[in-house]
Amino acid sequence: MGSIWELDFYSRPILDANQKKVWEILVCESPVDVRTKTDSLFRYAKYCPSTQVNSVWLRTALEEAINKAGEAPIKIRFFRRQMNNMITKACQDAGIPALPSRRALVLNQWLQQRMEEVYPQELGYQGGANPSVRLYRPLPQRLPDALEGKQWAFVTLEAKDFVDMPDWEIGFSEAFPLELAQLSPEIRIPGILMFSPRALPIAGWMSGLEMAYLRFDTSQGDRLILETGATESWVLANIRTPQLLKEAQGFEETKQKANGVHFIGVQSDPQVQSFSGFWLLQEVNL
Repeated sequence: MGSIWELDFYSRPILDANQKKVWEILVCESPVDVRTKTDSLFRYAKYCPSTQVNSVWLRTALEEAINKAGEAPIKIRFFRRQMNNMITKACQDAGIPALPSRRALVLNQWLQQRMEEVYPQELGYQGGANPSVRLYRPLPQRLPDALEGKQWAFVTLEAKDFVDMPDWEIGFSEAFPLELAQLSPEIRIPGILMFSPRALPIAGWMSGLEMAYLRFDTSQGDRLILETGATESWVLANIRTPQLLKEAQGFEETKQKANGVHFIGVQSDPQVQSFSGFWLLQEVNL
């Protein structure tokens, strides 16, 4: 399996000599394993003049990044939907699939670091907060009938339990080093396990969703929502009993204490030791 990249192409709080915003491409490699060393992940940054903001410049910069990395990624994730057309076109012209995704954990931290430490040092810097992405969110969709779990349960693991995750028997998975979230080994990480005889098809379907995070939602009844892609979401479970409501509230509280980190696992039944799917997730404000 090749690498996955996270990409941002947007204006920065820097004005050029003509008082126009300077743009920048940031590319970084996505970690897919808890043992990944973050300082080993590929990164590329390049400023773009405001007069050259187009898919041709972006494609050229991407090709330069590929040459520096030594190989092209298998796909590129981007979270700014307002840049959808330009990013998709540039990536297509470079021969790489581009996917809207909120799974941009390394990129998000890198952007914050550059906002605090890099851009203020640049000539023409204009102070101000990094604008987050505000977009219309459609209502959560119901899971296809064939993909609904027959059972599910709230569970927790300690952060140190994930050290051996690469040795677990898992069909579909993705994870990241917990040092990204600055978690101590003893902190509890919440999650849910889904059980179904169709565990493998469910896990396969979920693996193609660009999974972002789980959240407990009370806006239209008590529900567990799976956020995917850039704006999509799915009703994973309806909370129907006082006991489950208490567990769902506990899940959300524990998730906040773990800096937004949580997980979702898919198994054929509660007795098996293997997972058809297992994803480590983190809710972040992009």
